[in-house]
Amino acid sequence: MSNHAPHHAPVIPLRRPAGAPDRPPAEARDREPLWRDLVGEILRRERLAQERTLKDVADEARISMPYLSEVERGRKEASSEVLAAAARALGLGLGDLLARAQSELAGPARARPARRTRTTPEAKLILLAA
Repeated sequence: MSNHAPHHAPVIPLRRPAGAPDRPPAEARDREPLWRDLVGEILRRERLAQERTLKDVADEARISMPYLSEVERGRKEASSEVLAAAARALGLGLGDLLARAQSELAGPARARPARRTRTTPEAKLILLAA
């Protein structure tokens, strides 16, 4: 047995507790989105834009409706095969799905905070000499 204090991971609630603010804390808003959330949002938006049901798309993709629902909500990390099947069922290629995700990640609405870098003494000399 170790005398060290146990390490605790932060708990992220799935539902907002009663009385909690509508907006997430600033640090949560500034983080990059999870891949599964982003891809799920794109699949759901495309399905709704086509006015198709979850069952219809899941049947055509040959995946279970509950699993597709979990993927759309960002609760499951889908394999490339599942993503390709869901995209195909929506008339998209896997490349189309990935391109949409990439454009959302790189878009101006998702500007990332600048990284802090350490300036080496050599770089300081170069900057001062310029």
